[in-house]
Amino acid sequence: MSEGSPGPTPGFLVWRLANKWRVAVDRALAPLGLTHAQYSLLASLYGMQRTGERPSQRRLADHTGMEALYVSKLARALESAGLIERTRDSRDTRAVRLALTGQGQSVARKAVAVVQELLQQLLEPLGGLDAQRTRAFTDELTALLDAPLAPNDDSTEGRTP
Repeated sequence: MSEGSPGPTPGFLVWRLANKWRVAVDRALAPLGLTHAQYSLLASLYGMQRTGERPSQRRLADHTGMEALYVSKLARALESAGLIERTRDSRDTRAVRLALTGQGQSVARKAVAVVQELLQQLLEPLGGLDAQRTRAFTDELTALLDAPLAPNDDSTEGRTP
C-alpha cells in the first residue's frame, strides 16, 4: 500500500490474490504430487496436446508466461516423475519438444478436475465459475494481461488455468 492511500492499491490486491490462489492450488494438488507451477505446465501441455500440438519448451514458456529456463527445470522434474517426455526436435536441434506420457495424461486429467472444483469454490463470491461477474472479472484480467509492459513492448503474458 502506498502512504496516504485510502486503501490497498490494485497491484497489491492482484499480488495478494495471486499468492492466495497459488497456495490454494498447491494444497489441492499436493495429493497428486504436483505444485501449482508444475500443474500450469502439465495442464497447458495437456490442452495443447489435445489439439494435436507437440510444443517446444520455448512455445510452452510463451504460452504460460513463465521464463524458458524455469520451464526447462519444471520439464526435467516432470520427466523424472514419468509424466512427460522431452525429445530433441529433428529439424532444430536446439529445440526440445514435450509430450505427456500415458501416466501424465491421467494425472493431468485428475489435476484439471481438482483445479476446476477449487476454482468454483474460490469464485463463489462472484457467483461461481460460470457467473456473469466471473466472466467480467476474467475480461478485466485479460485486458490487463494483454497490455504491453512498456510503450514499445508487444509481448503479453500467457494465461494458465
